[in-house]
Amino acid sequence: MPNQHWMINVVRMVALLFVMIGCFLVFWYTPFYSNLVVKTLNTFVPYEVDEVAAQSQKMAALTETENLEPGSDEWIARQAYLDVIEQTLKDKKTDQLALIQARYVKLKQQIKLEKQSEQQAQSSAKFKIPLVVDDTSTSEVDVAEKVVSNSAASDLSASEATGSEAMQSEASAFDWLNPESDADKALKEKFEYFLQHHPIEIEQPEQLDTQIYKDIAHIQNQNETNPIDSEKPYAIVILGGGLTLGSNKIDIVVNEYTRLRLEKTLEIEKQTQLPIVLSGVEAPYMQAWLAKKGVEANLLEQRSMNTCENTRFSSLLLQKKGGAPTVLLITDRYHMPRTRRLFALNGIQTIPVEAPMPTALTDWKPSKQNYDHSRRANYELLATIRDVLFGSSGCREVP
Repeated sequence: MPNQHWMINVVRMVALLFVMIGCFLVFWYTPFYSNLVVKTLNTFVPYEVDEVAAQSQKMAALTETENLEPGSDEWIARQAYLDVIEQTLKDKKTDQLALIQARYVKLKQQIKLEKQSEQQAQSSAKFKIPLVVDDTSTSEVDVAEKVVSNSAASDLSASEATGSEAMQSEASAFDWLNPESDADKALKEKFEYFLQHHPIEIEQPEQLDTQIYKDIAHIQNQNETNPIDSEKPYAIVILGGGLTLGSNKIDIVVNEYTRLRLEKTLEIEKQTQLPIVLSGVEAPYMQAWLAKKGVEANLLEQRSMNTCENTRFSSLLLQKKGGAPTVLLITDRYHMPRTRRLFALNGIQTIPVEAPMPTALTDWKPSKQNYDHSRRANYELLATIRDVLFGSSGCREVP
């Protein structure tokens, strides 16, 4: 058999390459490519919850009614108020509930006034000019020596003080987790005495304020010792999908990705009645959109700029609000695997709820809308590989 010219082999290889590229492009425009990527991600991306990080959510006492900083005077006053209410119920002195609530309102007002006076004192202190001592008998050399010696002494004492302060601050950083902290315990006892004995006159209402009943229900829920169910969701978490300009080209509104996730939220909230967590810089706009539909969302995380920060900052918010070991996660199907993995690394198990994309896949025919899905799938595939191999980039530790 005669040898073929090398150019013929090159042409065959180039033609075969073009055919393969053409087939891949056709495959890319079909619904099968994006479905394959999603199936691959769901199969190989790990969702095991980090057990150490999960300890931060183990209380499983998520509440959206309280917005108090743990360890603050307001937070301690709230704990004292709940304890006094609980003891009053045990003593069957229900006629004292309205009086206790009135004292609690008075106590909150006093705490607010004290904080305002402290802030005013601090602001006025900034503008105080220290007195200048005019000692003409002291030479410049003596002054310089005094400054150097005083500086050295102050540096030494400052370094010692800094070490002790660092140890104290490190210990006090978790004081709010310890109800037996001496300072907090003393302040709490002071507040309890105020709530029980402070003289106050109120008109006896015909019926108690509805807030009392909410507080009693909160106490009963706290006293229940039900085991934590890892399969039970404690909240609905929705990740923002972006913003856009409204029809007037002036107002900022949620884009189609975010809108579809919010519509899915309406459906899930009606079924579960769970607290809603909105994550991302889109959170205020998402909250306004839900409010127009008659749904209230009180837990907003609006500092995150990417998926890694979405999961990290939302986990911190849930921890601060009492803990949520498991949540319903709403995002699109391509974004879901990477997001679930990042939530698991932050100690939270997720139950996926897929929101639709702005465009639907065809049954089998190639089309441009299938290409939009394929492009989205490619982005999430590459981002997941990057996160697994190199870690998430541009992800802040704290908001």
